[in-house]
Amino acid sequence: MAQGNVTTASTGQSSDLDAYLAPGEFIDSDAPEITEYAQWAAAGASSDLDRALKLYYAVRDDIRYDPYGFDTTRKGFRASQCLALKRGFCITKAALLAACARAVGLPARVGYGDVRNHLATKKLLEIMGTDLFVFHGYTQLLIDGDWVKATPAFNKALCDRFGVKPLEFDGKTDSLFHEFDVDGRKHMEYVNERGEFADVPFDTIMNVWSDTYSASGVESGFAVPGADFHAEAAAERAWVS
Repeated sequence: MAQGNVTTASTGQSSDLDAYLAPGEFIDSDAPEITEYAQWAAAGASSDLDRALKLYYAVRDDIRYDPYGFDTTRKGFRASQCLALKRGFCITKAALLAACARAVGLPARVGYGDVRNHLATKKLLEIMGTDLFVFHGYTQLLIDGDWVKATPAFNKALCDRFGVKPLEFDGKTDSLFHEFDVDGRKHMEYVNERGEFADVPFDTIMNVWSDTYSASGVESGFAVPGADFHAEAAAERAWVS
């Protein structure tokens, strides 16, 4: 999509790029810690493409993916909170990448889809009660006039434990999901597109989660006492098939 007016998924209204450069409640790109981190991560970049790549790999690998026991309050979904904890899940890591991009002047927004064959362990699937992951998050960055999708959720160390190739991003083509494992077997697939948004649609996400998952799972942020997702991945190399 070329630069200029765009349509927001949340409202269907035409809007210029201001909405994708301004801080939001969840994509809080004006938070001092976000600004500092983005400047550090993008240091030495000579172009928007370079900045996008540096930010992507920083968020992908510097922030640990952890789907257990996250904060389901509004504060818990903020990019700055994800950065402070140095861990997050797909929604908060996508928000963090978008916030970092905006902090260095790159228009960014967040998007979502429902997926099956997501990286998962037996413990996580048990508390979820399904193999459907609704509102799996990604980031869209405007680079050299085109909107490009990037998914910074799964850090390289985790992918290595699962036996999955980490998602690479070249800033020119969409990088959305782990379609195959290292043995060439087909895995993650998108089954429903939720669209792109200027900020995290918190209320919508919580409503859909409540309709999809158990109340106890949602309320606890899918907490499992003593669980360690990275350790489980190494032990199981578990995939839903």
